[in-house]
Amino acid sequence: MNHMIERLPILVLQPHGRCNCRCVMCDIWKVTGASEIAATDLERHLAGIEQLGVEWAVFTGGEPLMHSDLFRLSRMLRARGIRTTVLSSGLLLARHAAQIAADIDDVIVSLDGPGPVHDEIRGVPRAFELLAEGVRAVHRASAGFAISARCTVQSRNAAHLAETVEAARALGLRSISFLAADLASQAFNRPSPWPTARQAGVTPELAVLEAEIERLIAAWPADGYILESPAKLRRIAAHFRAHLGIETPTAPRCNAPWVSAVVDANGDVRPCFFHPPFGNLAEGSLPKVLNSPRAVAFRQGLTVSDDPVCRRCVCSLYRAPDARRIAC
Repeated sequence: MNHMIERLPILVLQPHGRCNCRCVMCDIWKVTGASEIAATDLERHLAGIEQLGVEWAVFTGGEPLMHSDLFRLSRMLRARGIRTTVLSSGLLLARHAAQIAADIDDVIVSLDGPGPVHDEIRGVPRAFELLAEGVRAVHRASAGFAISARCTVQSRNAAHLAETVEAARALGLRSISFLAADLASQAFNRPSPWPTARQAGVTPELAVLEAEIERLIAAWPADGYILESPAKLRRIAAHFRAHLGIETPTAPRCNAPWVSAVVDANGDVRPCFFHPPFGNLAEGSLPKVLNSPRAVAFRQGLTVSDDPVCRRCVCSLYRAPDARRIAC
C-alpha cells in the first residue's frame, strides 16, 4: 500500500468547536472556547484541497450551523465541484433553512429516538419539535432537499430503534442509519478513559438491544430506508458485547486514514475521529501535513485489524481504489 496521500476523496471539517446540545454520550458541549475555521483559513488551503482531488466535504461538529459564516465555506468548496454535507443536531435548521437549501448539498441530522427519548438524550427541551420544524422549513425552501438521520445507539434508546425508524419516516427524512455509542476513545472532547460509571450509564442492556435489532431485521424495509445491512446492525450489539468482555473486539473493514482526513476547528489534522492528530495546518498545506514524516509513519505502522483503537471503533469507512462509491 502507498502510504503517501496523493488523492483524498473525503475531507471532514469541524468548522465550529462548540455544540448546542448536552448529549449524554458526548462531551463536546463542555467546550468553552469558540474556535472556528474562518473563511480566510479555508481560502488559504483551497489549492491543497484541489491538489488532493477532494470530492466530498463533510461539516461535522460540534454544531456546524453555529459557525459565523458556514455557507461561505460551503460555497467556496462547491465552486470547485466538491459536494458538501452538514451533520447537525437539527436545532438551527429552521433559522438557516433558505441558505441550507441554496448552499448545501445534503444534511444528516442526529435522531436519538421518538420525541421524549430524543429530548432526554439531547438534554434540550423541545429538541425533537425544533428538529421537526427545521426539516419542514428546509423542505418548504426546497421540497426535494435530502435530509437523512443518524441514530447513535445507547442505553436510553436501545429499546426504541424501530420507533426511531418510524419517527424518521414521519419527519420526512430520506433514510436512517445506526451506529453504536463510542465508549473508549478520546473523540468528542472526552477524557480517556471515561469514568466507569459514565460508561455503564451509556451501555445498553444486551438482551434489550439484541431483541430490538432482531425486530428491526425481521421487519426489514424493502425500500432500503435503513442504510445498514443486517450484519452491520448485529455488529452494533457485538460492539457492546466486546466492551463488556463477552467477546473479542473486531475491527471493521476500514481504510479511512488513506482516503479521508479530519480537520478540527483549531487546525489539527487527524486520520479519523478516533486517532490523535498527526499535525496542524499551521505547519503548512494540507498535502504537506498529510505527507509529513509523522503522518506517513502513522499509516505505515497502522494495521487496522490489530490496532486497539480500530478494534473498538464504532464507525467504518471504506473506499476501494478508484471506486466511485464509498462504503460506510
